[in-house]
Amino acid sequence: MGPVTAGVLQALALIGALALAHIPLGNHMVRVYTSPRHLRIEKWIYRGIGAYPDTEMRWPAYLRGVLAFSFAGVLFLYLLQRLQGVLPGSLGFDSVAPAQAFNTAASFVANTNWQSYYGEQTMGHVVQTAGLAVQNFVSAAVGMAVAVALVRGFARARTGELGNFWSDLVRGVTRVLVPLAVVGALVLVACGVVQNFSGIHEVGQFTGGVQQWNGGAVASQEVIKELGTNGGGYFNANSAHPFENPTPFSNLFEIFLILLIPVALTRTFGLMVGSVRQGYAVLATMAALWIGFVALMMWTEFAHPGPAPQAAGGAMEGKELRFGIGGSSLFAVTTTLTSTGAVNSFHSSYTGFGGGITMLGMMLGEIAPGGVGSGLYGMLIMAVVAVFIAGLMVGRTPEYLGKKIGPREIKLAALYILITPALVLVFTSLSMALPTPPDSMLNPGAHGFSEILYAFTSAANNNGSAFAGLNADTDWFNTTTGLAMLLGRFLPMVLVLALAGSLAAQQPVPATAGTLRTEKPMFSGLLAGAVLIIVGLTYFPALALGPLAEGLA
Repeated sequence: MGPVTAGVLQALALIGALALAHIPLGNHMVRVYTSPRHLRIEKWIYRGIGAYPDTEMRWPAYLRGVLAFSFAGVLFLYLLQRLQGVLPGSLGFDSVAPAQAFNTAASFVANTNWQSYYGEQTMGHVVQTAGLAVQNFVSAAVGMAVAVALVRGFARARTGELGNFWSDLVRGVTRVLVPLAVVGALVLVACGVVQNFSGIHEVGQFTGGVQQWNGGAVASQEVIKELGTNGGGYFNANSAHPFENPTPFSNLFEIFLILLIPVALTRTFGLMVGSVRQGYAVLATMAALWIGFVALMMWTEFAHPGPAPQAAGGAMEGKELRFGIGGSSLFAVTTTLTSTGAVNSFHSSYTGFGGGITMLGMMLGEIAPGGVGSGLYGMLIMAVVAVFIAGLMVGRTPEYLGKKIGPREIKLAALYILITPALVLVFTSLSMALPTPPDSMLNPGAHGFSEILYAFTSAANNNGSAFAGLNADTDWFNTTTGLAMLLGRFLPMVLVLALAGSLAAQQPVPATAGTLRTEKPMFSGLLAGAVLIIVGLTYFPALALGPLAEGLA
């Protein structure tokens, strides 16, 4: 079997597995977020945090819950890192420096998991498990809660109430993420992923010194880093490390985990708004974009010219032999079209166009199918914009799911779309214009520019993957990427919840002969076109200076 055929078969197997899980998991999440009953453990949690789970919240109260919980998470994780040197289970590591501790705290709370440190040489067992792994669960649950609040905005009428944030948060953890993570961790352990609290071991004498390895609760963190579209690796090599991702099967299983909840949430959306076909229309758009990106990535990596790639059967630099180009391309596209950030190969080593594809996936807003929760609400924002464009074309007031898209709604959607590009382009421009930040680039020219562009694209879009080559462990990059992660995560959430409140207060309008049928393939095509055109117009000049210039050269 050739490598191209193997890559295609992996993609088909992945699609089949997701199709089997789509309906049962989507139905389960509907029950999770609509059931009036609370589990006993959930009642204990509510009493412990002083929450009243049956109290409905309007969007400002829901937002205050999101921000207060997230701020507390940043503060706790920052202090945990600063105190690491005196904590048990630190493996002898010192406390984390202030700038890096801020960056890491912002990163994991914002569901970004950008890492400017070597995991196996910086974080001990306590910080890894009590700090980073916990945030992998709760930051994912926050994204799911915000998405469900927006769906309620479409589904409800003449009320500003969007549910209860604390109930949505706790249920997302206890009824969705924890059960799936337990099963997934057992599968990863069976595949050979390590799960222990081992110390540091010397494994042999090599030229230049002794190599040291340490173990850890890797499988339990690996599963939620993928399932929650987080991405932070226990080791610096992330999912290329054999302790995190040892076999081709574990590689495909981890890709499946990344896509599982975002894909199933489209069915949850369809059922909650009373039209499964609306959910399928959104899923079709996501799937078309994902398949297109996978095909482009495999083409550019398999067909790259030059004697070395031709001898190796493709551009193998920076890729693991056990995964090959097919498994690496699937992982790279999936991790950048979601807000995951995990890597099983090094994107800086991809071809010029291949590196551009990974960047473009993040620039789309990571909506195909996107992060846990954030992918769904990002695509629904784009759907609002698409129906507005269609309304302009035919000269009638745009409507989506029976709700009119008026000036307030389109302003909120437009601001949502503009925030992330503004963060990416402003911080990239400052980093290139100031005298010292360019010193962090490993490569000159277009590739060096791509390193910085990729870093801020990854940070502002809450992705977390790195282009490699860039020394991001400086005060400048720790501070600016930390700010980009926090602003890129929570400013869009403000707009999403404000939009949800505006929609929930409306009285639905009946469909007429002139109503745009948003469950039809034509609308899916319009939606995909709007996504590509808006992103292309926004980012094309920056892409032309980086990956496009490198690819054409």
